[in-house]
Amino acid sequence: MPLTLLIERIALVAMLLVTPALLNARALADIFFSVTAILFLVQCARTGRWSWLRQGWVPFAGAWWIWEMICSLPLPHPFHGTWPNFVQALVMLRYGVFAAALEHWLLRDPRPRLWLRWVVQAVTAYICAGVLYQYAMGKNFYGYGRWADGELTGPFYKPRAAPELVRILFPAVLPPVMTLISRKSFLAKAAGVALGAIGIACMVLISQRMPVLLTILGLAVSALLLPKLRPVAIGLFIVGGLVIAASPAISPQTYYRLVEKFSMQMDHFRSSPYGLLLRRADEITEQDPIFGRGFNGFRDGCSEQRYWVGWTKQPGDDGGGLSTCKQHPHNFYLQASTDGGYPGLILFSLMVLAWMRELGRGLWRNPNAVRVGIFAAALIHLWPIASTSAFLSLPVSGYFFVILGWGLAETRWRETAPARDAGRVPTPAE
Repeated sequence: MPLTLLIERIALVAMLLVTPALLNARALADIFFSVTAILFLVQCARTGRWSWLRQGWVPFAGAWWIWEMICSLPLPHPFHGTWPNFVQALVMLRYGVFAAALEHWLLRDPRPRLWLRWVVQAVTAYICAGVLYQYAMGKNFYGYGRWADGELTGPFYKPRAAPELVRILFPAVLPPVMTLISRKSFLAKAAGVALGAIGIACMVLISQRMPVLLTILGLAVSALLLPKLRPVAIGLFIVGGLVIAASPAISPQTYYRLVEKFSMQMDHFRSSPYGLLLRRADEITEQDPIFGRGFNGFRDGCSEQRYWVGWTKQPGDDGGGLSTCKQHPHNFYLQASTDGGYPGLILFSLMVLAWMRELGRGLWRNPNAVRVGIFAAALIHLWPIASTSAFLSLPVSGYFFVILGWGLAETRWRETAPARDAGRVPTPAE
C-alpha cells in the first residue's frame, strides 16, 4: 500500500472514532484529534501543499491563536502568563488543524462524509435512547437515576446529555426528517414528523434550560432555511410546548427546572451565579484590557481580590467573592476577553464570523438538509448569549470541531469545481 494512502486511511479511521470516543473516553478522543491533525500536517509537508493556510477562515483562526499565545507568555506586567498556560495555548492549534484536515483532505469525497454522518447519527440515537430509557425506567443503562435537581443524565453519570445532544441533534436528525416529509406517502411524512418530535421531546425531558432554548433557536433557523420544514417546525414547537405544559403531571422535575427555576434566575439575574460570573469576567477584562490574563486567565485570576467588584461597584459589594470563582466564565466570548483582552475578543469574534460565513455560503439560494443541520448546530454552539463550557473543553467542544470540519467540507466539496481544487492535499491517484 502506498504511504500516502496508508496515512490517509489511518487519519480517516482516527477521525471517525473521535465522535464515539467523546462519549466516555475523552483522553482517547483527544488522541484521535491529535493523530488526525499531525497526519494532515505530515501529508502537507510531503506534498508541499500549504495554500490552505491562506484560505477562508484559517487566517482569522491563526491570528486569534497567535494572540492567545502572546498573551500567555510568562513575562512581567502587564502579562500574567505562565509556562504551563503558554504550552496549552500552543497545543490548542490541534483542533483548528483537525477541522482543516476534514475540509481539505479527509472529507473531499461523498463516501467519508456519509460515514461520518452515520457515526454522528449513531451517537445521537444512543444518547436519545439513554434519555428515554431513564425517563421510563427511573434509571439509565448503568443504574444511575436522575441528577440532584431532577435532570435526566441519559447514558451518563452526570448531566451531560443535553449539552452534547443539542450539538449533534440537527445534523443527525434533519436529513432523515426532510427525506421522509418530502415523500408523497402519508406514512413517510408521519414518520418524519415523529422522528423530529422524538428529538425535541428528548431535549425538553432532559430538563436543562440552555439546551432547550438553543434547540428552539436551531429549529427556527432550520425552518427559515428549509420551507418544507416550516409546517413541521410549527408542529414541533407545539409538541415542545405541550410537553412543558404537561410537565407538572408527567415530569415535575422538568417543570421546576424549565419554568420555576429559570423564571427565578431571570428575575434575579445579577445575583444569580451566571450574573456574578459575567460581572467578574467583565471586571477582569476592564483591568487587563489589552493582553487579558492569557490562557486560563479567568481561572487563575478570579481569586485575586482586586477583581472582586460587584454590579453596584460600591464598597462591600464583592460580587460574590471567592464563591464566584470557577474554572472558566461559562461563556466563550467572556473567556476570549479574559484570556486576550479586547483584542482577543475581537479576533475570536472575527474567527467565529468567518466560520459561519463559510458554513452558510449559498444556503439561502440552495438549502440542503445536511448543511442546514450543520449550520444550525454551529450557530447553537457559537451563540453569544449562552452559558457554555470552556471553549476547548471536551467533550462538548469536541463535537463542535467535528461538526465544523464536516460542514466546511460539505460547503467546499458538495459541488465539484476546478477552482475549489486549488491548494488541497492531493489523493494518492494524483
